[in-house]
This record gives sequence, C-alpha cells and structure tokens, in this order.
Amino acid sequence: MRSWRMAAVLAVVALFAAACGNPRDGVSSGRADGANSGDDADRANGGGNGLSGSIEIDGSSTVGPLTDAIAEEYAQQEPDVTVNLSISGSGGGFERFCNVGDTQISNASRPIKQEEADACAENGIEFIEVRVGTDALTMVTNNETDWLECLTTDEIVTFWGPEAADNWSDVNREFPDQDITIFAPGTDSGTYDFFNETVLEPNDIAEPRQDFNASEDDNIIVQGVQGTPGSWGFFGFAYFQQNEDAVRAIAYDAGDGCVQPSMETAQDDSYKLTRPLFIYVKESALDDEHVADFVTFYLDTVNEVIEDVGYIPAPEEVIADAKQKVEEAIASAG
Repeated sequence: MRSWRMAAVLAVVALFAAACGNPRDGVSSGRADGANSGDDADRANGGGNGLSGSIEIDGSSTVGPLTDAIAEEYAQQEPDVTVNLSISGSGGGFERFCNVGDTQISNASRPIKQEEADACAENGIEFIEVRVGTDALTMVTNNETDWLECLTTDEIVTFWGPEAADNWSDVNREFPDQDITIFAPGTDSGTYDFFNETVLEPNDIAEPRQDFNASEDDNIIVQGVQGTPGSWGFFGFAYFQQNEDAVRAIAYDAGDGCVQPSMETAQDDSYKLTRPLFIYVKESALDDEHVADFVTFYLDTVNEVIEDVGYIPAPEEVIADAKQKVEEAIASAG
C-alpha cells in the first residue's frame, strides 16, 4: 500500500514521524489511479476505457486503506485517472464534502450526522450513502503492558470519562501502580464518535476526558502506544492487523465476558465494538464519466479486497442496493 503523509494540521507531527522512519505518514497527496466501466471480463483482462481526470476523496482514516486498495486496483485499468486520497477524519471529510464542496467522495466510519446532512442540503449537495463493510474497533496497549488483557465498560469509563483516573491502579486494584497515557483519534474522527457513543453515552456521559494525545492519523497512535508502557489507544482493526507486532490488542467485556477483536467475533456479533463503514458519493459528480466509472468499479471490487485489508464484507444485498442507486443516478445524469 502506498506511503501516506500527514494532513496539514498535523504537519509537524508528520515530520517527526518521518524522522523516526514511519513507513506511512498520514495522507497521500495523490496518485494515478483508475477505473473501468466495462464488464467484469474486461476488468479481469485489464481492459479500460482510456479515461482521464481527477477524483478528490477525504475522510475516515479507517476507510482510507480500503479506498486506497481499490484505487490501486483501479489504476491498473485507468492509469490516467488520478485519485487524490486525504485523511482528515470522518468529520473533516464531511466538512470538505458538504461545506467546501471540493471532494466527490467522502470516506466515513460512522453515518453522516444530521447537521452535516443539513449543510449538504443548504449547499445543494445530494449524495448516495454506501455501506462498504464492517470494522471491529480495536483497543490496544504497549507490548510490555502484558497485564492489560481485558477491559470492562466500567473500567474504560473510569479512565476515559471526564473525571478520569490517571493511574491504572485506580481503574482496577489488581492493576499495577502505573501512569495511564492515552493515544486516541481526535474529535473529527468517526472512530472517536463511535467509541464514545458505544461506551460513554449509555452511561450518560457526553464527552471523554480531553487531556489525551489526539491524532487523526492512526499511524501516530500506533507509534505512541508502541513507545509508551502503560499506554492505551484505539483504532480500526485493519491498522491493528498491520501493526500486531508493534502493539497488543485488548479484549472487551461488554457484560458477557472478555472477547478479543477478530473477523470471526465481529461476524458473529460477540464482539460489541463492531461498526459499519461507508463512502458517500456526490450525485452531481457522477456526471463525470471517470467518477462514475470509479464508483462502479469500487462497488464491483470492494467485497473482493476488503478481507485482505482487514475488514468484513457488507452483505451482498447491501452492495446490490447501492449499485442500483448509483446506476440510477448515472442514468439520470446522462
């Protein structure tokens, strides 16, 4: 998978990470990618349509690797179509998609919020929501912190809530006297929103503590956890799979015992930190043949590559419904 560079807001951190030798430093500035609007046989034979143009995509760091993998496949079909993939979090992506209006596709690890949809409507932007898969959000710790094997909801609330514990011994008396250092997604992240909605809101807590190391770049979170004993963080399952030698996964006990994140526990719903993943497609962008072709290719390809990335396929009927909506929008545009 190609190298990533950090978003401008985190440029200083990205430079530090690069100096430390991180192979993927945030957001990519662009690359020749491509699509096809031919049939599956044409795709299998490497056939394309000679399309050209650019596509701007921003949003979730969780969905980013999936979109990146599909864009790389697409580049083999249409090398003159450039896909510029940025990572600013789900909220940052929707800001560009609905308010700035300079992206055609927005990656999201949560559904669009009402205020974001209202902003799109106010700016005359109609969109298609496409569920592209399922993720098992994964809590992680430093490899040396081998005593931290599982956390209950109550324990997480103790140190992630606003009146937060700063020492692990205050979370559980069986835990050692060690400082808690947190590396987690920032407020623009759909991962941040989902975790709070799942763990804090059922306990009538609106927001977590704010004194943590926040980043929209999951690679920065990995580096922080890896280098800090007693640390805790969370991100998408694909990033854990890519870094399972660098950090340790923590099981989650939602009330029925400790369950490790995995493809299997996410599929059978025994792991309670699973969530849907989305892309949002601007309908007006489908007027452009290369955008329509890329979106069609995305839906034709996603279930073939998603498990290799580290996520769970969306049900076939969900993809089929999305294809129908996209086809209708393309026909209407034509």
